[in-house]
Amino acid sequence: MNLHQFRFVQEAVRRQLNLTETAKALFTSQPGISKAILELEEELGVDIFVRHGKRLKRVTEPGLLVLKSVEVIMREVANLRRIGDEFSKQDAGTLSIATTHTQARYFLPEPIGRLRQRYPKVQVVLHQGVPEDVARMLLDDVAEIGLATEALTLHDELITLPCYEWQHMMVVPAGHPLAEVERPTLEQLAAEPLVLYHPTVTGRTRIDQAFARARLKPMLALEAIDSDVIKTYVRQGLGVGIVAEQAVRDEVGPGALVSRPLGYLFGSNLTRVAFKRGAYLRLFVFAFAEMLSDRLSPALIQRAMAGGGEHYEL
Repeated sequence: MNLHQFRFVQEAVRRQLNLTETAKALFTSQPGISKAILELEEELGVDIFVRHGKRLKRVTEPGLLVLKSVEVIMREVANLRRIGDEFSKQDAGTLSIATTHTQARYFLPEPIGRLRQRYPKVQVVLHQGVPEDVARMLLDDVAEIGLATEALTLHDELITLPCYEWQHMMVVPAGHPLAEVERPTLEQLAAEPLVLYHPTVTGRTRIDQAFARARLKPMLALEAIDSDVIKTYVRQGLGVGIVAEQAVRDEVGPGALVSRPLGYLFGSNLTRVAFKRGAYLRLFVFAFAEMLSDRLSPALIQRAMAGGGEHYEL
């Protein structure tokens, strides 16, 4: 057995058992992948997949156990490569970060700037997506560190640690009637067309839950995953916007939107940092995590990665 066979099996599962797509992703031929998987099954003495003709239909029970072992092997191979990088280039390499638009636009510029000052030979790659995309990129080794408010805690294969708390803010043009209201009520918000985040991002769940508890059905004018898009349409008069507080810090000067905190209505939200369980983290990854939050010390991250039972919440 060899690493190519393991990679073929792993990628076939990621591609929903479509060997054509698997071959494209790995830049090889479909017959070559089929042959390699058959040879691995023959060597192991078990079928990893149930087949219908030449097509893979599902993973067998022993195949599920094989896949778990393959995941461990491939993760450790990746760790070996990172160890080599770590000791051959102590202060150089690529840091891949998976995150949402709000974090990339409003929270990450300062810590990334600090990282670049401290490690000028480190190249930073930002991968943006919805929270579930962030989790998937960590699981698929596309990124080493992830940052999001939702979804990360839903995956047992990820280690998640709290980074910082924030609340939602109402944003309206200066001439809007609610601009004169210091503490808007749910009833006042529900009476206005709302410009909100998509349900999968930036704490939208808390907003929906608050309206549901009050038995109110808000009018939705627009949903978006981008804070800047929400603010743009609020300026166009489409409705009352609700955004993360990070997104209003640059609202100053002529034409700035009026903002009001809504934590008393929707509670606080917790943005988390995540790593793939068992991954080898390079020195500058630890340094960057500490730049995100003082509490994310290398010692705390190492305890969490080792399965320490401490309580890590804020």
